[in-house]
Amino acid sequence: MDAVSGVYAAAITPRREGPGIDLAGVFDLLDFLGRGGVDGIALMGSTGEFLHFPVIERCRLISLAVRRSRVPILAGVSHSTLEGALSLAREAASAGAAGVLLMPPYFFSYSQDDVRHFYLHFADALKGAVPIFLYNIPSFTTAISSPLAIELLSTGLFEGIKDSTASWDEFEALRAARERFPFTLMAGQDVLYARARRAGADGVISGIASAIPELHVALDRALLAGQQERAEALDRRLREFVAWIPEFPAPVAIREAAALRGLRPGPPAAPPGPEAKQKLAHFADWFKSWLSEVLKDCRES
Repeated sequence: MDAVSGVYAAAITPRREGPGIDLAGVFDLLDFLGRGGVDGIALMGSTGEFLHFPVIERCRLISLAVRRSRVPILAGVSHSTLEGALSLAREAASAGAAGVLLMPPYFFSYSQDDVRHFYLHFADALKGAVPIFLYNIPSFTTAISSPLAIELLSTGLFEGIKDSTASWDEFEALRAARERFPFTLMAGQDVLYARARRAGADGVISGIASAIPELHVALDRALLAGQQERAEALDRRLREFVAWIPEFPAPVAIREAAALRGLRPGPPAAPPGPEAKQKLAHFADWFKSWLSEVLKDCRES
């Protein structure tokens, strides 16, 4: 199986007007991302709002997406229980996913010892059926401390980690650990991506790439080619979009951008209030103008 690296789009999950996943919308999104040049797609992560969907629906999505996608699929298998995470991971392994992304159990707080045993039980139960990636996103669940992440990665039971801490110190600790033993290190925060890639990150898993894959692909190519001025210019463009993210509940801005690109994300999980609707209208006006300039920047050699 090919190594996970480069630009992975953390995909939104298109929803029907009623409850459930819009599979036709998902297939359109997978095709769009493939045309956009991404190296892979991560499904059912935080940008994919996995917690809104039952295990059986998530399993079906993973199975169908692996068959449809032109690029490798990382399957988000995070769940509030070990049994739920294992059910999702076994389905992903059976479908042929490139790997699974697993955060600590969400909602309740757990100690680092609890988190350690959760991951070790998970890996033991899977017995190497699919590569496992730690998913460290403390804004939504218990953090994996860098000493614990390094300890788990050193066992050889885990393929790598998506670092969504937004902490350069945390990234540096992981990068230093790679000098002692190998693992895949994927950036999970767009504001640190260019710096992390220069410092040795294997790639990025980005929700913004779900709506504007061309920007991440162009930035990644510029970074790998050592085109410093071009990379800095594209990174500035990326930060302009990032600045809008906190204005709305995650991932509303990304879903709105996807809709403005002709995709069908469907309704948000919770309807926006009047103030949010007004902000979204301002965002839409800004995005339309910004997008035309960004796509031009991405095409320039």
